[in-house]
Amino acid sequence: MFNLKSKGSFDESSISANTIIGAGTTITGDMTSNGDIRIDGVLKGNLQAKAKILIGPDGAVEGDVEGLQADVLGKVVGKIRVKELLHLRGKATLHGDIYAGKLQIEPTVTFNGQCHMGANIVELNTERANASAVNQ
Repeated sequence: MFNLKSKGSFDESSISANTIIGAGTTITGDMTSNGDIRIDGVLKGNLQAKAKILIGPDGAVEGDVEGLQADVLGKVVGKIRVKELLHLRGKATLHGDIYAGKLQIEPTVTFNGQCHMGANIVELNTERANASAVNQ
């Protein structure tokens, strides 16, 4: 079930776990994940992931979303910062600004906000956000 190649040493930083917030679940508070995360429930808070984020058709996030890649099929109210590809699909609804390296939007998506694209934009915006958080 758990394939650890070496029995002697154990490095927690090399393990990337998948997290699922199931339908019918509501979480209030900020979340941070080192692995992939799928949201089919509701998150009332900010989400920061170092891997891929998937917000399912019935999933919702009320806060800022930041990750490496993201697929959004549900609802997001807040800013989205994605270093690589942001894919808005199905009947996704987004109320907030986008900062993405690349963006793909299907015609059935509702988007209300500003879009900033390019790898330089994502990196610069993240640095500014971190600097303003430190100054406060």
